Amino acid sequence: MNIEDLLRETLSDMAHEEQPPPPGRFFPADRNRSRRRGLALAAAAAVTVMAVGSTLVVQGLSSPAAAPKDFTGRGSGETPAETRQGQTTLTVTTLTVKEGQRLTQILKQLSTATGRPLAEFERAAKDGEALGLPAYAKGGLEGFPFPGTYEVSPTSSPDELLAATVTRFNRAAQDSDLVAGAGRVGRTPLEILTIASIVQAESTDKRDMPKIARVIHNRLNHTPEMKLSLDSTVMYGLNKFGAKVSNEDLRSRSPYNTYAHLGLPPGPICSPGADAIEAALKPAAGPWLYFVKTDREKGITKFAASESEFLKLVEEFKKNRRTG
Repeated sequence: MNIEDLLRETLSDMAHEEQPPPPGRFFPADRNRSRRRGLALAAAAAVTVMAVGSTLVVQGLSSPAAAPKDFTGRGSGETPAETRQGQTTLTVTTLTVKEGQRLTQILKQLSTATGRPLAEFERAAKDGEALGLPAYAKGGLEGFPFPGTYEVSPTSSPDELLAATVTRFNRAAQDSDLVAGAGRVGRTPLEILTIASIVQAESTDKRDMPKIARVIHNRLNHTPEMKLSLDSTVMYGLNKFGAKVSNEDLRSRSPYNTYAHLGLPPGPICSPGADAIEAALKPAAGPWLYFVKTDREKGITKFAASESEFLKLVEEFKKNRRTG
């Protein structure tokens, strides 16, 4: 069966579907049908997502083909623009998925941009196989919607929009040789993406990313084993934002509490960009085990190889905070 036949058969199925019952209420999903639908959506994303410079134009499968609009960049918000197709005028929304955004933020952004209920995107996000996620994602979408600029047609469904962000990730993963590169550093692709997401969350300057990645790798490989002890993972596990972690937060039993648990958290904590993925695959050479944002206002991060050096950086941070 070729792609066109696959799309036609699957879309025919989807057109006659009723709203599904709550997950697990009746019988398990038909995995063969889910797999076929996943292949179709992935193929659809590849067909309907057109590159325009650094922009992807996402059109609904039922919408007529349109010439890609030129895009030179309009910031990070949502910008509606009109494009005429025959006698029909459609409002195309330009939106940017920022590096370091969590899945919850991205789903809300897509909901706002399209006017569709958030629940539709949350439901679509649960079907990782249908969105074309790689097998190593284990069905989880967090970390995989790739940062970039998208022009969204109002005829695009939540499935198509999320599949487009995954399609873009798969291209980036191929460009960075993610799977083979992970093997070269003794990690799985999901572990590398998890490291990249932490690097993204912890960095204020992309020039620091390779060093931060080295700290994470060094701690993971340290003998005796050393906890990562990272605030960003704790905050993610608590669904909180910001840099201030309380003592109560540090007592969290969340599997994302890297102060309490050895090793990496269960998965990515945000969507990393290409620079963070590259840093996770190719960390800088160095003995560092610690990093401290000594001056948050200026975005300065410093690195230490020993506990004594680390304590000096902590004192520098406290001094800058008092005088800032």
